Amino acid sequence: MIEIQSHENEEERRFGEFRRKVRSAEVLSAAMQRLLQSIHFNGRLSIIVQNGHVLKSGYEEGYFRQTETEVTTRLQ
Repeated sequence: MIEIQSHENEEERRFGEFRRKVRSAEVLSAAMQRLLQSIHFNGRLSIIVQNGHVLKSGYEEGYFRQTETEVTTRLQ
């Protein structure tokens, strides 16, 4: 009985940590965040997970490499 409660408490703690990380946007590795910043990615990433394994991932483009100068020139 005590072992079951301990397992349940540990599972609740882990799920709480998962929720905290999702809420605070800590779901990507630092390397992936640096890569997204380096290419100035703007868009949506999607990840489908089943039993802790990534089944599918993808992205929706909205990704721009234009510099501010190019944008300003275009708008004039």
